[in-house]
Amino acid sequence: MIDYRLKRYRLILYIFLAAGIIALMAAVYMDYWKKVPSTIKIRAGVEQELNFRVPASGEIYQEEAVESLSTNVESIHVNFARGVTFKANQIDRYKMNLKLFGILPYKSVDIQVIQDKMLIPSGIPIGIYVKTRGVLVVGIGEFKDGNGETVSPAKYILQPGDYILDVNGEKVENKKQFVSMIENSDGAELIMTLRRNHEITDVKIEPGSNQAGEWKLGIWIRDNAQGIGTLTYIDSDGTFGALGHGINDVDTSTLMQLSEGSLYKTEIVGITRGKDGAPGELTGYIEYDNENVIGEITENTAEGIFGFCKEEVLQQTAYEPIQIALKQEVQIGPAQIICSVTGEPKFYDIEIEELHLEDGNVNRGLVLKITDEELLTLTGGIIQGMSGSPIIQNGKLVGAVTHVLVQDATSGYGIFIENMLVQ
Repeated sequence: MIDYRLKRYRLILYIFLAAGIIALMAAVYMDYWKKVPSTIKIRAGVEQELNFRVPASGEIYQEEAVESLSTNVESIHVNFARGVTFKANQIDRYKMNLKLFGILPYKSVDIQVIQDKMLIPSGIPIGIYVKTRGVLVVGIGEFKDGNGETVSPAKYILQPGDYILDVNGEKVENKKQFVSMIENSDGAELIMTLRRNHEITDVKIEPGSNQAGEWKLGIWIRDNAQGIGTLTYIDSDGTFGALGHGINDVDTSTLMQLSEGSLYKTEIVGITRGKDGAPGELTGYIEYDNENVIGEITENTAEGIFGFCKEEVLQQTAYEPIQIALKQEVQIGPAQIICSVTGEPKFYDIEIEELHLEDGNVNRGLVLKITDEELLTLTGGIIQGMSGSPIIQNGKLVGAVTHVLVQDATSGYGIFIENMLVQ
C-alpha cells in the first residue's frame, strides 16, 4: 500500500515537472517569437546590421524564386545568434525561413528592400472632420406604437456597427436624408444594403409607427465625427499622416468607413491636465468653414488618417525633412516628441521604455514615458489631442504617440513610423 502511494506521488511530481518544463519552453519560445518581426524593412544600397540576439538560423530566398517553385533556388544562410549584416542594392522582396537552435520551426519572415525615405515632422494641432460612407448604426432601441405597445422594428435585423449604404437601391448620403426615407415609407417593407464586418449584405425591414403617427426604425445613427489631433508628418509631395490610429465611433468602437474628410486649422485654447485614472485633453477652437480647410482626408485606417495638405501647410512647416527610422533602428532610451500644447510645435523629452517589434496591435509597438518637466507641468503627461505627435530619436522620425495609459498619465504607447507608411 505504501509502495503504491509512493509511485502515485512520484507520478504526480513527474507530471508537474513535465508541465513546468513545457510552460517554460513555451514562455521562452514566445519571448523569442516577439524579438524578430514577421516583416523586416531594409534600405536599398545601405549596409545595415540586424542584431536580434535570438538563437535562430535559416535561409534567405528571393521571393520571386520561391513563388516560381524552382528547384534551383539560391539562398543565403543567416544566424541571428550574432549580428547579421544585410545589403541589397535594389528594391526587392525576400523570404527568410528560420528555425530555433537550427531545429525547431520558428517563423517565416518577409524582408522588404525599400527606398530610403525623408519626411517632414510636424506636430501641429489639426481639426478633423470625417463623413461616413452611408450612416452608421450605433444603437438599437424601442418605442411605443399607436396601441401603446413597445416595438423594436430593427431588433434582430440591424446591429450596432452596421453601415446602411442604400435603401431600396437609393444611395444613403447623410443622416437627414435617411430619416426622411423612413418617415416617407408609409410602413412599406424596405430593402437595405449594409456593410457589416467588411461584407456587403441586404436585409428587409418594416418601419413601425409611433404614437405620433411617425414611421420609425428605433435605431440611433451617426454620419460624421469630429475632433482634434496632431499632424505627424508631411511628405514633399504634400501627402500627410496623422494620429497614428484610426478614427473609431465612440459608441461601437467601429473604425469609421470614410466617405470624405477634411483637416482644419485649429487653435489650442485650453488644457485639461491628465492624472492617473483620468486622461486629460487639449481643447481646440475650430471654425468648420472652407477658409480654414488645410487638407483633405482620403483614408481612415488602423494606422492613422492620411491624405493631402494644402501648399500653405508646407510653407508654414517649422522643420526640415529628416530620415525615418526603421523598427530595428529604434532603441530603448532617450527620445523626444513634437507637440503644440502651447500653440507652437516644440520638442519635449521622453524615454522609450519598451519595443514590441512583433505586436498584433500595431498602435502599441512603442512604450514611452514623458520625462520633460515642462510638459508634465502643462499636461500631466500624454493627453487626448496629442495623438499623432511625432517621436524623434537620434535625428530620425521613429513614429507617433497613439495612446495614454489610463492608470499612469505620464506613460503611453506609440506606433512605428514604418507601420504608418504602409499606406
